[in-house]
Amino acid sequence: MTMKMFAAVLGAIIGVAGTALTAAQAADNVRVRGTISEFEGSTLTVRTREGDVEAIKLIAGWKISGVAKASLDDIKVGDFVGVASVSTADGGDGALEVVIFPAALKGTGEGSRPWDLQPNSSMTNATVADAVTGVDGQTVTLSYDGGQEKKISIPANTPIVTFAAASPADLTPGAAVFVVAERGGDGALTAGRVVVGNHGVAPPM
Repeated sequence: MTMKMFAAVLGAIIGVAGTALTAAQAADNVRVRGTISEFEGSTLTVRTREGDVEAIKLIAGWKISGVAKASLDDIKVGDFVGVASVSTADGGDGALEVVIFPAALKGTGEGSRPWDLQPNSSMTNATVADAVTGVDGQTVTLSYDGGQEKKISIPANTPIVTFAAASPADLTPGAAVFVVAERGGDGALTAGRVVVGNHGVAPPM
């Protein structure tokens, strides 16, 4: 990959992360998760995980990013990660998915906030302070916001990904996507970023 291509991909990734984090607190923004029904012109039609069909107008200059599979072994102390989690029966937190951010994005959207991957889930963007591996999986301690910490267990089957290159050609029927879109007063959706599962793994966030 040339430096020019790398810069373009990194710019798209930064835009995706920034948009998603901003949307987390914006009432008129929605996260669309599903599979592509059609991509024609600047309109992306998605069948959502709830079974609805949403037509999303992609604004001029929109960006795209893919996701690639990673593993527990790829999570190192000092990495910056985004972890969606829910409370577990033992009072702790269990991961639903993990995104390992590139080093250039360390600190982006740092903190813990409500998320809608599952009911009562949260999203924590933080630095891995330590990682403990046991017979039942791995537990990571995440450090954020000047000293706050959160311990999250990561079961062996947890989806773990990192960002990867993608192009509009990857927006084919059946491809899994994650889109943070804005719903206007007329109900129409617009977006400037698309995350597509183009490397054999669906966007888990």
